[in-house]
Amino acid sequence: MPTNDRRSFLKMTAFAGAFSTNTLFHQTHATDWLAASRAVGHLDAAEVAQNEDYWTVIQRGYSVDSQIMNLNNGGVSPAPIVVQQAVERFNQMTNEGPSYFMWQILDQGREPLRQKLARLAGASPEEIAIDRNATEALNTIIYGLPLKAGDEVIGCKFDYPNMMNAYRQRAERDGIVYKQITFEFPLEDISAIVKAYEQAITPRTRLIHVTHIVNWVGQIMPVREIADMAHAHGIEVIVDGAHSFGLLDFKIPDLHCDYFGTSLHKFLSAPIGSGMMWVKRDKIEKLWPLTCYGNPHSPDIRKFEALGTRSFPIEQGIGEAINFHEAIGSRRKQERIFYLKNYWATRVSKMPGVKLHTSLDPRFSCAISGVSIEGVTPRQLTTALFDRYKIHTVGIDYENLHCIRVTPHVYTRVADLDKFVNAMGEIASKKA
Repeated sequence: MPTNDRRSFLKMTAFAGAFSTNTLFHQTHATDWLAASRAVGHLDAAEVAQNEDYWTVIQRGYSVDSQIMNLNNGGVSPAPIVVQQAVERFNQMTNEGPSYFMWQILDQGREPLRQKLARLAGASPEEIAIDRNATEALNTIIYGLPLKAGDEVIGCKFDYPNMMNAYRQRAERDGIVYKQITFEFPLEDISAIVKAYEQAITPRTRLIHVTHIVNWVGQIMPVREIADMAHAHGIEVIVDGAHSFGLLDFKIPDLHCDYFGTSLHKFLSAPIGSGMMWVKRDKIEKLWPLTCYGNPHSPDIRKFEALGTRSFPIEQGIGEAINFHEAIGSRRKQERIFYLKNYWATRVSKMPGVKLHTSLDPRFSCAISGVSIEGVTPRQLTTALFDRYKIHTVGIDYENLHCIRVTPHVYTRVADLDKFVNAMGEIASKKA
């Protein structure tokens, strides 16, 4: 491929929107998807969520293994075919002359990609840093905040382990005080959640860490209400959005937080190993970068991207994932995945011995749900589901949560969930 063609391909994937004629998405899906969208154009998002003809078109965009039913999309989601193709093309280009094509060609795609991510996030491009996952994004913030000995951070026992360990390391290294509150999920009381954080505040509290969607069982936390309460006390808020970005229909500034990190390889279905960090613009200067940078006190968000050599093909593949996502629409996507979660959850909840650990209320849950069977351990249940039915889930055996985590995605078929429901019924009936 001549150099000019390579530059054109970069523009095709990084600069353009989904239905622009020079995107892989357009070349592959435009005709079918536009027809499918027109067919449901008179329906609202909740009605489209139940239109199987429409979602069958979307499902064809994935190359998932038909022999294994993946219901652990909360861990990592498969990338659509067009995203895989973009990464493969960029990888082939890179290996024709790595030093040249990485730094002179692909590296030029980061700024338009930053703009696409910023539009999706509802933020300024000058607040968006591109990295590899939520752990890297959030650890950059946690280690970069100028906290000192005696300063307090409030978190939750159900935050993600990598974040809890980061605060513990800061406590050991710098003498900060890391406090954790706990909850009994499912919890459908916003004021009770906010009050739990507020009651933990002392004059030394500097930061509250909130997980937008609790990864263990999918509880949605009232981030905006917690942030407003925290700011009234002069406290900053960092949000772990690993499971919310690309799933819930929201803009980051609407959360009223100060810092936000996410993985893009979950519900956005971007290439595996891609992430994003958002820092409120007036907070960037004081935040130390995790890796070296010439001026660590720079107000430029790009100081957080000094990672050295990285996977440029993975990074640039994010653009096609955004195209795929926007062609569906954030609201339609959220409603569909919520519909799929409730489709199976309401059915198994009626089975003797089966317990849900997640709300069915859209204010408090969306995709992820925990479920257990009395007398069956999480490990036994995940093993039985895979060995007997080739259904992949993940076991949760942590604190007061003992269940499996089940997470569909837009490529999940209702027929797959029927199979899962039947499998749960058979396993539960044998324990009755």
